[in-house]
Amino acid sequence: MKTPKSVSFGLKFVLLLALVFLVSCQEEVKTVTFLTSGDPAEQKAYEDLVAAFHEAHPEIHVELTHIPSGSEYRSRLATEFAAGNPPDVTLMNYRRFAVFAANDLLEPLGPYLDDSKIIQPEDFYPITTDAFTWDGVITCIPQNISSLVVYYNQDLFDAAGIAYPADDWTWDDFVKTAVALTQDTDGDGTIDQYGAGIEPSLYRLAPFVWQNGAPIVNSDDSPTRLTITRPPAQEALQWFVDLRQVHGVVPGRVEEEAQDSESRFVAGTTAMFFDSRRATPTFREIEGFVWDVAPLPHNKETAGVLHSDAYCLSSTTENKDAAWTFIEYANSPEGQTVIAGTGRTVPSLISVAESDAFLEPGALPARSRVWLDTAATLQIVPVISTWEEIEGTANEEIERAFYGDITVEEAAQLIDSRTEEYFRLGVSR
Repeated sequence: MKTPKSVSFGLKFVLLLALVFLVSCQEEVKTVTFLTSGDPAEQKAYEDLVAAFHEAHPEIHVELTHIPSGSEYRSRLATEFAAGNPPDVTLMNYRRFAVFAANDLLEPLGPYLDDSKIIQPEDFYPITTDAFTWDGVITCIPQNISSLVVYYNQDLFDAAGIAYPADDWTWDDFVKTAVALTQDTDGDGTIDQYGAGIEPSLYRLAPFVWQNGAPIVNSDDSPTRLTITRPPAQEALQWFVDLRQVHGVVPGRVEEEAQDSESRFVAGTTAMFFDSRRATPTFREIEGFVWDVAPLPHNKETAGVLHSDAYCLSSTTENKDAAWTFIEYANSPEGQTVIAGTGRTVPSLISVAESDAFLEPGALPARSRVWLDTAATLQIVPVISTWEEIEGTANEEIERAFYGDITVEEAAQLIDSRTEEYFRLGVSR
Protein backbone atom coordinates (compact mmCIF):
# COMPACT_ATOMS: atom_id res chain seq x y z
CA MET A 1 0.00 0.00 0.00
CA LYS A 2 1.46 3.36 -1.04
CA THR A 3 1.60 6.35 1.31
CA PRO A 4 -0.40 9.26 -0.14
CA LYS A 5 1.82 12.08 -1.32
CA SER A 6 0.06 14.55 0.96
CA VAL A 7 0.79 12.38 4.03
CA SER A 8 4.36 11.81 2.93
CA PHE A 9 4.87 15.55 2.46
CA GLY A 10 3.24 16.22 5.84
CA LEU A 11 5.54 13.76 7.60
CA LYS A 12 8.62 15.29 6.02
CA PHE A 13 7.44 18.75 7.03
CA VAL A 14 6.97 17.64 10.65
CA LEU A 15 10.41 16.02 10.68
CA LEU A 16 11.92 19.18 9.21
CA LEU A 17 10.29 21.29 11.91
CA ALA A 18 11.59 18.91 14.56
CA LEU A 19 15.10 19.16 13.13
CA VAL A 20 14.93 22.96 13.05
CA PHE A 21 13.72 22.92 16.67
CA LEU A 22 16.59 20.66 17.77
CA VAL A 23 19.14 22.81 15.97
CA SER A 24 17.70 25.96 17.52
CA CYS A 25 17.82 24.31 20.96
CA GLN A 26 21.46 23.41 20.43
CA GLU A 27 22.21 26.97 19.38
CA GLU A 28 20.65 28.23 22.62
CA VAL A 29 23.01 26.14 24.76
CA LYS A 30 25.86 28.38 25.87
CA THR A 31 29.35 26.97 26.49
CA VAL A 32 31.54 28.01 29.42
CA THR A 33 35.16 26.83 29.64
CA PHE A 34 36.48 25.96 33.10
CA LEU A 35 40.12 25.20 33.94
CA THR A 36 41.15 23.48 37.18
CA SER A 37 44.09 21.65 38.70
CA GLY A 38 44.70 19.19 41.53
CA ASP A 39 44.89 15.51 42.35
CA PRO A 40 42.52 12.79 41.04
CA ALA A 41 40.11 13.29 43.96
CA GLU A 42 39.78 16.96 43.09
CA GLN A 43 39.30 16.17 39.41
CA LYS A 44 36.48 13.77 40.28
CA ALA A 45 34.88 16.41 42.52
CA TYR A 46 34.94 19.02 39.74
CA GLU A 47 33.49 16.48 37.33
CA ASP A 48 30.71 15.82 39.84
CA LEU A 49 30.18 19.55 40.29
CA VAL A 50 29.87 20.11 36.54
CA ALA A 51 27.50 17.13 36.18
CA ALA A 52 25.27 18.47 38.95
CA PHE A 53 25.32 21.90 37.34
CA HIS A 54 24.32 20.47 33.96
CA GLU A 55 21.36 18.77 35.57
CA ALA A 56 20.26 22.04 37.14
CA HIS A 57 21.10 24.19 34.09
CA PRO A 58 20.81 22.19 30.86
CA GLU A 59 20.92 25.45 28.91
CA ILE A 60 24.60 25.90 29.79
CA HIS A 61 27.42 23.51 28.92
CA VAL A 62 30.57 23.69 31.06
CA GLU A 63 33.65 22.40 29.28
CA LEU A 64 36.00 21.18 32.02
CA THR A 65 39.77 20.91 31.53
CA HIS A 66 41.85 19.55 34.40
CA ILE A 67 45.63 19.89 34.77
CA PRO A 68 47.12 17.80 37.62
CA SER A 69 50.26 19.88 38.15
CA GLY A 70 49.82 23.19 39.98
CA SER A 71 52.90 24.77 38.38
CA GLU A 72 51.78 23.63 34.92
CA TYR A 73 48.34 25.06 35.64
CA ARG A 74 49.74 28.47 36.57
CA SER A 75 52.02 28.46 33.53
CA ARG A 76 49.09 27.71 31.24
CA LEU A 77 47.01 30.46 32.83
CA ALA A 78 49.76 33.01 32.25
CA THR A 79 50.26 31.87 28.65
CA GLU A 80 46.57 31.82 27.69
CA PHE A 81 45.76 35.16 29.33
CA ALA A 82 48.78 36.71 27.58
CA ALA A 83 47.60 35.27 24.26
CA GLY A 84 44.13 36.70 24.75
CA ASN A 85 42.29 33.37 24.82
CA PRO A 86 41.98 32.43 28.50
CA PRO A 87 39.41 30.01 29.94
CA ASP A 88 36.15 31.66 30.98
CA VAL A 89 36.34 30.45 34.58
CA THR A 90 39.50 29.66 36.51
CA LEU A 91 40.54 29.01 40.10
CA MET A 92 43.17 31.38 41.47
CA ASN A 93 44.91 31.76 44.80
CA TYR A 94 44.62 35.21 46.37
CA ARG A 95 48.43 35.50 46.31
CA ARG A 96 48.37 35.29 42.51
CA PHE A 97 45.18 36.89 41.19
CA ALA A 98 46.45 40.49 41.57
CA VAL A 99 48.62 40.42 38.45
CA PHE A 100 45.53 39.54 36.38
CA ALA A 101 43.28 42.07 38.13
CA ALA A 102 45.87 44.85 37.75
CA ASN A 103 45.86 44.29 33.98
CA ASP A 104 42.04 44.34 33.70
CA LEU A 105 41.96 40.66 32.73
CA LEU A 106 39.28 39.71 35.26
CA GLU A 107 35.63 40.68 35.36
CA PRO A 108 34.71 42.04 38.84
CA LEU A 109 32.09 39.74 40.34
CA GLY A 110 30.95 41.96 43.21
CA PRO A 111 27.98 43.38 41.26
CA TYR A 112 26.86 39.88 40.28
CA LEU A 113 27.13 38.73 43.90
CA ASP A 114 25.12 41.71 45.16
CA ASP A 115 22.29 40.80 42.75
CA SER A 116 22.36 37.08 43.51
CA LYS A 117 19.28 35.42 45.01
CA ILE A 118 21.38 32.40 46.07
CA ILE A 119 24.50 33.79 47.78
CA GLN A 120 25.44 37.12 49.34
CA PRO A 121 28.74 38.61 50.59
CA GLU A 122 27.79 38.09 54.24
CA ASP A 123 27.43 34.33 53.65
CA PHE A 124 31.23 34.04 53.35
CA TYR A 125 33.98 34.34 55.92
CA PRO A 126 34.81 38.07 55.60
CA ILE A 127 38.56 37.59 55.22
CA THR A 128 38.02 35.52 52.06
CA THR A 129 36.05 38.19 50.21
CA ASP A 130 38.50 40.81 51.47
CA ALA A 131 41.43 38.82 50.07
CA PHE A 132 39.87 38.88 46.59
CA THR A 133 38.85 42.55 46.62
CA TRP A 134 40.50 44.81 44.05
CA ASP A 135 39.80 48.54 43.68
CA GLY A 136 37.15 48.19 46.36
CA VAL A 137 35.18 45.53 44.48
CA ILE A 138 35.05 41.77 45.11
CA THR A 139 36.74 40.47 41.96
CA CYS A 140 36.65 36.67 42.42
CA ILE A 141 34.31 34.53 44.55
CA PRO A 142 36.22 32.58 47.24
CA GLN A 143 35.79 28.84 47.21
CA ASN A 144 37.64 28.00 50.42
CA ILE A 145 39.35 29.22 53.57
CA SER A 146 42.15 27.46 55.37
CA SER A 147 44.82 28.14 57.91
CA LEU A 148 48.22 26.62 58.41
CA VAL A 149 47.92 23.85 61.01
CA VAL A 150 50.16 21.22 62.58
CA TYR A 151 49.37 17.68 61.47
CA TYR A 152 50.66 15.22 64.05
CA ASN A 153 51.18 11.46 64.31
CA GLN A 154 49.31 10.33 67.41
CA ASP A 155 51.07 6.97 67.49
CA LEU A 156 54.51 8.61 67.75
CA PHE A 157 53.26 10.88 70.53
CA ASP A 158 51.84 7.86 72.37
CA ALA A 159 55.05 5.85 71.99
CA ALA A 160 57.07 8.72 73.44
CA GLY A 161 54.58 9.32 76.25
CA ILE A 162 54.01 12.91 75.12
CA ALA A 163 50.67 14.70 75.42
CA TYR A 164 49.01 15.77 72.19
CA PRO A 165 49.38 19.48 71.31
CA ALA A 166 47.10 21.77 73.32
CA ASP A 167 45.12 24.53 71.64
CA ASP A 168 47.09 27.13 73.58
CA TRP A 169 50.59 25.69 73.16
CA THR A 170 53.50 28.08 72.76
CA TRP A 171 56.67 28.25 70.65
CA ASP A 172 58.59 26.80 73.57
CA ASP A 173 56.08 23.97 73.94
CA PHE A 174 56.43 23.18 70.26
CA VAL A 175 60.25 23.11 70.34
CA LYS A 176 60.33 20.89 73.44
CA THR A 177 57.87 18.50 71.82
CA ALA A 178 59.79 18.42 68.53
CA VAL A 179 63.10 17.80 70.33
CA ALA A 180 61.62 14.89 72.28
CA LEU A 181 60.25 13.36 69.07
CA THR A 182 63.50 13.70 67.10
CA GLN A 183 65.19 10.35 67.59
CA ASP A 184 67.99 8.08 66.46
CA THR A 185 65.86 4.97 66.87
CA ASP A 186 68.52 2.40 65.95
CA GLY A 187 71.47 4.04 67.69
CA ASP A 188 73.67 4.38 64.59
CA GLY A 189 74.25 8.11 65.05
CA THR A 190 71.84 9.14 62.30
CA ILE A 191 68.41 10.67 62.93
CA ASP A 192 65.70 8.25 61.83
CA GLN A 193 62.68 10.19 63.10
CA TYR A 194 62.30 13.95 62.94
CA GLY A 195 60.09 15.94 65.26
CA ALA A 196 58.79 18.26 62.57
CA GLY A 197 58.75 19.19 58.92
CA ILE A 198 58.11 22.65 57.50
CA GLU A 199 58.83 24.36 54.19
CA PRO A 200 61.44 27.15 54.54
CA SER A 201 59.41 29.88 52.83
CA LEU A 202 58.01 33.34 53.47
CA TYR A 203 54.46 31.96 53.41
CA ARG A 204 55.31 29.56 56.24
CA LEU A 205 57.32 32.20 58.13
CA ALA A 206 54.66 34.95 57.95
CA PRO A 207 52.37 33.77 60.78
CA PHE A 208 55.32 33.50 63.15
CA VAL A 209 56.38 37.07 62.35
CA TRP A 210 52.83 38.25 63.11
CA GLN A 211 52.83 36.16 66.29
CA ASN A 212 55.92 38.06 67.40
CA GLY A 213 54.03 41.34 67.09
CA ALA A 214 55.61 42.41 63.80
CA PRO A 215 54.34 43.06 60.25
CA ILE A 216 55.94 41.50 57.18
CA VAL A 217 55.54 44.67 55.06
CA ASN A 218 55.70 48.37 55.83
CA SER A 219 52.10 49.09 54.78
CA ASP A 220 49.07 46.84 54.43
CA ASP A 221 47.46 49.07 51.78
CA SER A 222 50.46 50.21 49.72
CA PRO A 223 53.50 48.12 50.66
CA THR A 224 56.87 49.23 49.33
CA ARG A 225 59.15 46.74 51.11
CA LEU A 226 59.33 43.69 53.33
CA THR A 227 60.23 44.39 56.97
CA ILE A 228 62.13 41.25 57.92
CA THR A 229 65.12 43.43 58.93
CA ARG A 230 63.16 44.90 61.84
CA PRO A 231 64.09 43.32 65.20
CA PRO A 232 60.76 41.56 66.02
CA ALA A 233 60.51 40.11 62.51
CA GLN A 234 64.14 39.07 62.50
CA GLU A 235 63.65 37.39 65.89
CA ALA A 236 60.84 35.32 64.37
CA LEU A 237 63.07 34.38 61.43
CA GLN A 238 65.80 33.38 63.90
CA TRP A 239 63.37 31.14 65.81
CA PHE A 240 62.27 29.62 62.50
CA VAL A 241 65.86 28.98 61.33
CA ASP A 242 66.85 27.59 64.75
CA LEU A 243 64.43 24.70 64.22
CA ARG A 244 67.12 23.35 61.90
CA GLN A 245 70.34 25.07 62.91
CA VAL A 246 70.08 24.87 66.71
CA HIS A 247 67.51 22.22 67.59
CA GLY A 248 67.90 19.93 64.56
CA VAL A 249 64.22 18.92 64.73
CA VAL A 250 63.68 19.21 60.96
CA PRO A 251 65.63 17.48 58.17
CA GLY A 252 68.64 19.13 56.57
CA ARG A 253 68.80 19.98 52.88
CA VAL A 254 70.27 16.63 51.84
CA GLU A 255 67.71 14.66 53.85
CA GLU A 256 64.85 16.80 52.55
CA GLU A 257 65.96 16.31 48.95
CA ALA A 258 66.21 12.56 49.49
CA GLN A 259 62.69 12.41 50.96
CA ASP A 260 60.56 15.50 51.55
CA SER A 261 58.90 16.09 54.90
CA GLU A 262 55.39 15.40 53.65
CA SER A 263 56.49 11.97 52.45
CA ARG A 264 58.26 11.40 55.76
CA PHE A 265 55.07 12.20 57.61
CA VAL A 266 53.14 9.71 55.47
CA ALA A 267 55.86 7.12 56.12
CA GLY A 268 55.60 7.67 59.87
CA THR A 269 59.13 9.09 60.29
CA THR A 270 58.17 12.72 60.95
CA ALA A 271 55.98 13.43 63.96
CA MET A 272 54.57 16.84 63.00
CA PHE A 273 54.06 18.53 59.64
CA PHE A 274 52.90 22.06 58.84
CA ASP A 275 50.37 22.42 56.04
CA SER A 276 46.92 23.71 55.17
CA ARG A 277 43.81 21.59 54.55
CA ARG A 278 45.43 20.68 51.21
CA ALA A 279 47.22 17.69 52.75
CA THR A 280 44.11 16.03 54.17
CA PRO A 281 43.13 13.84 51.16
CA THR A 282 46.68 12.45 50.96
CA PHE A 283 46.87 11.78 54.68
CA ARG A 284 43.50 10.04 54.68
CA GLU A 285 45.16 7.28 52.68
CA ILE A 286 47.53 6.53 55.59
CA GLU A 287 46.83 3.11 57.10
CA GLY A 288 49.80 2.70 59.44
CA PHE A 289 48.90 5.22 62.16
CA VAL A 290 46.29 7.64 63.47
CA TRP A 291 46.81 11.37 62.98
CA ASP A 292 45.08 14.62 63.83
CA VAL A 293 45.59 18.40 63.62
CA ALA A 294 46.39 21.17 66.06
CA PRO A 295 46.48 24.96 65.73
CA LEU A 296 49.81 26.70 65.29
CA PRO A 297 51.80 27.28 68.47
CA HIS A 298 51.62 30.95 69.48
CA ASN A 299 54.01 33.50 70.94
CA LYS A 300 53.19 37.10 71.94
CA GLU A 301 50.07 36.97 69.80
CA THR A 302 47.90 34.35 68.10
CA ALA A 303 47.93 34.55 64.32
CA GLY A 304 47.58 32.36 61.26
CA VAL A 305 47.99 32.91 57.52
CA LEU A 306 45.09 32.64 55.10
CA HIS A 307 45.06 30.01 52.37
CA SER A 308 42.25 30.65 49.87
CA ASP A 309 41.33 30.06 46.22
CA ALA A 310 38.50 31.62 44.24
CA TYR A 311 36.54 31.31 41.03
CA CYS A 312 37.55 34.13 38.66
CA LEU A 313 35.88 35.24 35.43
CA SER A 314 37.88 36.35 32.42
CA SER A 315 36.99 39.85 31.21
CA THR A 316 37.01 38.60 27.60
CA THR A 317 34.37 35.93 28.23
CA GLU A 318 31.51 36.17 25.72
CA ASN A 319 28.89 34.40 27.82
CA LYS A 320 29.43 36.30 31.06
CA ASP A 321 25.94 35.68 32.43
CA ALA A 322 26.24 31.95 31.76
CA ALA A 323 29.69 31.88 33.37
CA TRP A 324 28.36 33.72 36.41
CA THR A 325 25.51 31.21 36.68
CA PHE A 326 28.10 28.45 36.96
CA ILE A 327 30.25 30.37 39.48
CA GLU A 328 27.14 31.15 41.51
CA TYR A 329 26.14 27.49 41.54
CA ALA A 330 29.67 26.33 42.41
CA ASN A 331 29.60 28.63 45.44
CA SER A 332 26.07 27.82 46.51
CA PRO A 333 25.63 25.49 49.50
CA GLU A 334 24.96 22.67 47.03
CA GLY A 335 28.08 23.34 44.97
CA GLN A 336 30.44 23.85 47.91
CA THR A 337 29.12 20.68 49.52
CA VAL A 338 30.22 18.71 46.44
CA ILE A 339 33.78 20.08 46.61
CA ALA A 340 33.95 19.68 50.40
CA GLY A 341 33.50 15.95 49.82
CA THR A 342 37.12 15.73 48.61
CA GLY A 343 38.38 16.69 52.07
CA ARG A 344 40.70 19.16 50.29
CA THR A 345 38.92 22.41 51.15
CA VAL A 346 37.49 24.27 54.09
CA PRO A 347 34.36 25.82 52.55
CA SER A 348 34.27 29.61 52.41
CA LEU A 349 30.51 29.56 53.00
CA ILE A 350 30.06 29.67 56.76
CA SER A 351 26.96 27.46 56.66
CA VAL A 352 28.73 24.67 54.74
CA ALA A 353 31.90 24.90 56.85
CA GLU A 354 29.80 24.46 59.99
CA SER A 355 27.97 21.44 58.54
CA ASP A 356 28.78 17.74 58.52
CA ALA A 357 29.69 18.09 54.83
CA PHE A 358 32.99 19.54 56.05
CA LEU A 359 33.28 18.39 59.67
CA GLU A 360 32.59 14.76 58.67
CA PRO A 361 32.18 13.07 62.05
CA GLY A 362 34.09 9.78 62.01
CA ALA A 363 36.61 10.87 59.38
CA LEU A 364 40.16 12.05 60.00
CA PRO A 365 41.16 14.51 61.16
CA ALA A 366 38.93 14.22 64.20
CA ARG A 367 39.49 17.89 64.98
CA SER A 368 38.53 19.52 61.69
CA ARG A 369 36.93 22.28 63.74
CA VAL A 370 40.46 23.60 64.37
CA TRP A 371 40.24 25.32 60.98
CA LEU A 372 36.99 27.03 61.96
CA ASP A 373 38.11 27.97 65.46
CA THR A 374 41.25 29.69 64.10
CA ALA A 375 39.51 31.53 61.23
CA ALA A 376 39.18 34.73 63.26
CA THR A 377 42.96 34.88 63.80
CA LEU A 378 43.91 34.69 60.13
CA GLN A 379 45.81 37.43 58.31
CA ILE A 380 46.59 37.85 54.64
CA VAL A 381 49.86 38.46 52.83
CA PRO A 382 49.90 41.60 50.63
CA VAL A 383 47.73 41.64 47.53
CA ILE A 384 50.10 43.12 44.96
CA SER A 385 50.67 42.24 41.31
CA THR A 386 54.32 41.24 41.83
CA TRP A 387 53.81 39.19 44.99
CA GLU A 388 54.78 35.93 43.31
CA GLU A 389 58.20 37.38 42.44
CA ILE A 390 58.58 38.94 45.90
CA GLU A 391 57.71 35.69 47.64
CA GLY A 392 59.91 33.58 45.39
CA THR A 393 62.92 35.83 45.92
CA ALA A 394 62.45 35.92 49.70
CA ASN A 395 62.10 32.14 49.74
CA GLU A 396 65.58 31.73 48.28
CA GLU A 397 67.21 33.64 51.13
CA ILE A 398 65.05 32.07 53.84
CA GLU A 399 66.01 28.64 52.56
CA ARG A 400 69.71 29.54 52.55
CA ALA A 401 69.50 30.69 56.18
CA PHE A 402 67.40 27.66 57.14
CA TYR A 403 70.07 25.29 55.85
CA GLY A 404 73.00 27.26 57.28
CA ASP A 405 74.47 28.84 54.14
CA ILE A 406 74.08 32.40 55.47
CA THR A 407 73.15 34.03 58.77
CA VAL A 408 69.69 35.29 59.63
CA GLU A 409 70.98 38.87 59.54
CA GLU A 410 72.38 38.35 56.04
CA ALA A 411 69.16 36.73 54.87
CA ALA A 412 67.05 39.60 56.20
CA GLN A 413 69.23 42.20 54.44
CA LEU A 414 69.21 40.27 51.16
CA ILE A 415 65.45 39.79 51.32
CA ASP A 416 65.05 43.54 51.74
CA SER A 417 67.39 44.57 48.94
CA ARG A 418 66.50 41.88 46.41
CA THR A 419 62.72 42.39 46.62
CA GLU A 420 62.78 46.21 46.56
CA GLU A 421 62.55 46.41 42.75
CA TYR A 422 59.53 44.10 42.62
CA PHE A 423 57.67 46.39 45.02
CA ARG A 424 58.46 49.37 42.75
CA LEU A 425 57.10 47.48 39.74
CA GLY A 426 54.05 46.14 41.53
CA VAL A 427 50.51 47.48 41.57
CA SER A 428 48.60 47.29 44.85
CA ARG A 429 44.90 47.18 45.24
